[in-house]
Amino acid sequence: MALRLLLHLAFLGLGTTQPLAHQQGFSAPVFDWPSFSNLNSPQEVPDPIQILSNGSKPLVVDVHVFVSNVFNVDILRYTVSSTLLLRLSWLDTRLALNSTGHQQNTVMLPWDMLWMPRLTVREALWVNWQDKNPQARVDRDGRIEFHLALTTETNCDFELFHFPRDQSDCHLSFFAFSSTVTELEFQVHAVNEIVSVKREFMVQDLKIQIPSQQLVPCFQVTLRLQNTALKAILTLLVPGEALLLADLCGGLLPLQTERIAYKVTLLLSYLVFHSSMMQALPSSSSCNPLLVYYFTVLLLLLFVSTTETVLLAGLLARGNLRAEDSRNPVLNGEQQDHGKPGPSPEEAPGAGKGSRRSWAEAADHIFFQVYVVGVACSQFIFIALWMWATCKSDPAPGADAPHGGQPRL
Repeated sequence: MALRLLLHLAFLGLGTTQPLAHQQGFSAPVFDWPSFSNLNSPQEVPDPIQILSNGSKPLVVDVHVFVSNVFNVDILRYTVSSTLLLRLSWLDTRLALNSTGHQQNTVMLPWDMLWMPRLTVREALWVNWQDKNPQARVDRDGRIEFHLALTTETNCDFELFHFPRDQSDCHLSFFAFSSTVTELEFQVHAVNEIVSVKREFMVQDLKIQIPSQQLVPCFQVTLRLQNTALKAILTLLVPGEALLLADLCGGLLPLQTERIAYKVTLLLSYLVFHSSMMQALPSSSSCNPLLVYYFTVLLLLLFVSTTETVLLAGLLARGNLRAEDSRNPVLNGEQQDHGKPGPSPEEAPGAGKGSRRSWAEAADHIFFQVYVVGVACSQFIFIALWMWATCKSDPAPGADAPHGGQPRL
């Protein structure tokens, strides 16, 4: 590292390396490189930190943010991964070349030879800088251009109330903690370079803003992500509606044990589906997905339908057993007293059995009509909520608390 530093100092042809060597904490010999002897003398240029804090206007750093990829959107962990390219440029007059005796317009210098803003992403869980030893291009007028490519996973507060047709704004806030707002100023531009449409979440908009009343220089990149919803519709809505339709069709079966087995099978199937669906949807302190409540209502409807079938079938079967038990002793006694064959066991209980079956079927028919109306109303209510209902998330704990909130100047 020290040898490389000395070679770069010699390559620049600085008249003396004492100021920079003193800054790095070691002394170095002086080299003379004729082809770059037209650089301004370092004795005439103050330290970069002194430039930023000398009381003059803040140093303006022009930033272009190129968003090239957004992948691995995880709504369960509230995270999104993205690939960005930052192009930073600023003017450092210390590195300006004189107009005479110099043929080369630009030079490439390693990043550790120059001052540059040290950026930190506030929402990042991890950041991978793809180029470990980037180089900066220095023009003859002292204009520095520097490229940083990074892949990062950041936290995103998804608005999932209308999932799977949700739309959320994800922020990436870049802070330069080594400087203050009086020393450094960002001018930021954003470019969306994502051209692929074969993805579940699409970047619908890209915005840049510079938050106000911050103690350190910063800028914020906002990605607006739109869910295409096809996968969620096929895996969540279609199975749920199919089970509900099957439950309605089951109401047309006779009120016998076959319908009980059918309803119980549907209920157990829906319980398995409901459990897996709840694991596939995120939980939130506020504004949970509307589908959570919708599928819970469907579960209650299916439970009520199954309970009605079991109750009516059970009451009908128990009434038949009591009727048969109460009539058999009476018929046997009449046959012994008169010595005549009485009515057959199938005939006497038949009248009572037919009446009980008639009122059970009538009650079942009324319930089926009410149930169909209730299911239809629940679907219309869900569509209305889906189209017009909104949910405002609760404020963050630090926004209103006395110990929280953004720092003020």
